[in-house]
Amino acid sequence: MGKLSILNEFWGFLKTRKKWWLGPIIIILLLLGVLIFFAQSSSVAPFMYTLF
Repeated sequence: MGKLSILNEFWGFLKTRKKWWLGPIIIILLLLGVLIFFAQSSSVAPFMYTLF
């Protein structure tokens, strides 16, 4: 039971419930989280203020 099982379960949920609008929301939230994570410990941090 790893991370792949969570992704498979989420994919199955999207297919059976026809909730395709959740996909882009989850992707945007993950990308935003990755961006914030990498911006904390790098030289990119000062440029983050221009995005927000």
